[in-house]
Amino acid sequence: MRILRNRKTRQGFTLVEIMIVVLIIGVLLAIAVPNFIGARERSRANACRSNLRQIQAAKEQWAMATNQGPTATPNWGNLVPAFIQRQPSCPSGGTYTIGNLQTNPTCSIGNNGTANDPSDDHVL
Repeated sequence: MRILRNRKTRQGFTLVEIMIVVLIIGVLLAIAVPNFIGARERSRANACRSNLRQIQAAKEQWAMATNQGPTATPNWGNLVPAFIQRQPSCPSGGTYTIGNLQTNPTCSIGNNGTANDPSDDHVL
């Protein structure tokens, strides 16, 4: 019994153990954070391209419904709410330009991924 009382009991963690855990967490964060940021940017670009496609479809529907020529230019009042439920907003804070029927709508941010080219990288 006396031998057990004299033995020191180990409680807590050593500084080296804590530093190893912090190092492992740091390495995991260094790998995960850039992937998360990249995924967020890709998501924004995909949402923007989707909005551009919706605007293009609404323009085409407006032209068919109102018998417009290829040089006609609709405005948001012509498209909302009859052909598109509401005016889309850019997920990165940019603005959309509708343009005439011969041109694709564009976004003020990035390289203007167009509605007809979904493979175009929309850099944000």
